[in-house]
Amino acid sequence: MEFTVQQIADLLQGEVEGDNLVNVSSLAKIEEATTGALAFLSNPKYESYLYTTGASAVIVSDKLELKKPVTASLIRVADPYSSFSTLLQYYHQAVLASKTGVEEPCFIGANSEIGAGHYRGAFSYIGNNCKLGQNVRIYPQVYIGDNVTIGDNTTIFAGAKLYANTVVGKDCTIHAGVVLGSDGFGFAPQPDGSYKAVPQIGNVVLEDDVNIGANTTIDCATMGSTIIRKGTKIDNLVQIAHNVEVGQHTVIASQTGISGSAKIGNQCVIAGQVGIVGHISIADKTTVGAQSGVSKTVKESGTIIQGSPAFDYKQNLRAITVFRKLPDLQRVLEELKERN
Repeated sequence: MEFTVQQIADLLQGEVEGDNLVNVSSLAKIEEATTGALAFLSNPKYESYLYTTGASAVIVSDKLELKKPVTASLIRVADPYSSFSTLLQYYHQAVLASKTGVEEPCFIGANSEIGAGHYRGAFSYIGNNCKLGQNVRIYPQVYIGDNVTIGDNTTIFAGAKLYANTVVGKDCTIHAGVVLGSDGFGFAPQPDGSYKAVPQIGNVVLEDDVNIGANTTIDCATMGSTIIRKGTKIDNLVQIAHNVEVGQHTVIASQTGISGSAKIGNQCVIAGQVGIVGHISIADKTTVGAQSGVSKTVKESGTIIQGSPAFDYKQNLRAITVFRKLPDLQRVLEELKERN
């Protein structure tokens, strides 16, 4: 795909400085770009590359004052990083839109329907009584069980598995290897020391504009639904257990595990390798630092916690400072004992 600098500026509501008819056909880092590429400058520490880049055009701040002449055409915008992200999104959507039609072999069950503009990749499977919206894209080797509902403009990448009765909203992205609706970890201890599986008869519900990263697993509810609310973004390799509810526009980083029936609020930030115990609640806008273990309910909105067990971020930093000094403190204590 090829566009003029002016076309891109119009899309981003920016102003062109230089030749507005130069064509660009690729996106690149400013330090690596060559002729025909479009780059962006957001971080001031990369400004030196603006004067040496081989890019045909660069997105820059409308407040940037040039220190030297530049050969590239400039597209001046209020926020270069946000504008470049918008451009990447348009490019990504254009690539996805190029996938249409049905590849063979694939399967769709009885009483299932799929809207116009869809794509079904080879070896994909859609069960009985499913309802899929318009412009849904299902990549090869995707499994969709019976009675699944999927909203418009949702993309499901290769090898993802959606168990029966799963509900997915509009504009969702489900990456490769995701499993939605597998059994929750429910086993009842028996008098003889063995465990008996508790049937998990609920489902998983993703609301609109949810993004699930590769190889993440979300268990079905024992009864009712495991729910991921609108706009939430979940990284690769995350485990969400049965009957968990995650609020709107929350972000969860890789290798986090959330135990059964935990309730996560809206607009929370959960960093990598966090563990959250079951049956607790996390208030809206809570931030949980990396490798934290959350064992108690967080009641106040906007709380920042870290550590295992997790507690107030600033107190945790002070505690770590003291912890590092413990060997010295112990030596002083031993010396005092010897004197006495």
